[in-house]
Amino acid sequence: MIVTVTANPSLDRTVEVDRLHRGAVQRALTTSVDAGGKGVNVSRALVAHGRPTRAVLCSGGFAGLELLALLRETGVPLREVRVTGGIRSNLTLAEPDGTVTKLNEPGPRLSTSEVDAVLDAATEAIIGEADWVAGCGSLPPGMPVDVYARLTERAHALGAQVAIDTSGAALDACLAAGPDLVKPNAEELAECAGAEIRTLGDAVKAAQVLRDRGAGAVLASLGADGAILIDDSGARYATARLDAPVVSTVGAGDATLAGFLAAGGTGEHALRTAVTWGAAAVTLPGSSMPTPNDLGRVTAEVQRSIDPDRVLTK
Repeated sequence: MIVTVTANPSLDRTVEVDRLHRGAVQRALTTSVDAGGKGVNVSRALVAHGRPTRAVLCSGGFAGLELLALLRETGVPLREVRVTGGIRSNLTLAEPDGTVTKLNEPGPRLSTSEVDAVLDAATEAIIGEADWVAGCGSLPPGMPVDVYARLTERAHALGAQVAIDTSGAALDACLAAGPDLVKPNAEELAECAGAEIRTLGDAVKAAQVLRDRGAGAVLASLGADGAILIDDSGARYATARLDAPVVSTVGAGDATLAGFLAAGGTGEHALRTAVTWGAAAVTLPGSSMPTPNDLGRVTAEVQRSIDPDRVLTK
C-alpha cells in the first residue's frame, strides 16, 4: 500500500488555446478539469495501474466538493481532512506546440489544529497498511515548513518508508529527518543544493549533497533529459524515447514518482518504470495520468555509465 499525503490539493482546470495572446480575448479550443495536487496525482496514477493506494488530503469549499467527487469517480480511496478555507483552483493554459503556462493559487490558510489533523489522518492511514508514504507538493499558508520532517518521523516509527516530493524550505527542512527518497526536479535540486546545474555531472553532485544532508536516495527528474537515481549503489541515468507528440508536461513528475514506488521504490527496474510512466504522461492532455495502455508509446533505457559533461536541455 502506498499512502499519499497532499496538504495543498487543487482543482486543476486546463484550457487549450491555439496560441496565447496576452491582453486579448480568446476562445478556448477545449477545457478539462482534473483532481490535482502532487500526492493526489500519484494516487491517481497508481489506481490507473491497479496498485493499492490511499490519498490523505485537505478539503474545503465548493472546489473541495468537486475535487472529492472527481476522485471518487476515478476510484481513489480517500481519507479527507475538512478545513475551513476553500482549496485552491489552478489554471493551465496549453498551446499546441507544448508550451504550458500555469497559474497556481496559494491555497487555504490552515490553523494549527488543521495541520495536526492532517498529520493524524496520515498516521491513521499508515498504521498496518503502508509500505511507502509519499508526502507531496507545496505547503498551504499556515503550515510549518517542518511538516514533512514530522511526517517522516511518524512514518518511520510505524515501519513505513518515506518519499518526499516538495521544494524550497519544505524540502530543505525534511532532509534532517532522513526520508528514504526525495524526488526534486532539476530546478528544485539546484535550489536545495545551492548549485548551478548545467550537466549530468552537476546533477549527480547536487543530488549527493542532498544525500549527505540526510536523504537516503535521490530521484531527480530532468524533464526531456530523463531522470537520475543516486543511492547507496551509485548513480544511474534513464532516458525515454516517445512514439507520440508531447501534449502536456503537467503532472509528469508525479507520474514518475508513482511509477518508481509502484515498482518497489529502489533499483534499476524502478527507475526504468518511473521514466516510462513520466514520459507516457507528457503524451496526454491536461494533468491526465497514464494507464497501462499508454506505456507502449515509450521506450526507456537505463545507463550505469553517466557522461558527466553531457549538457542538459534548457
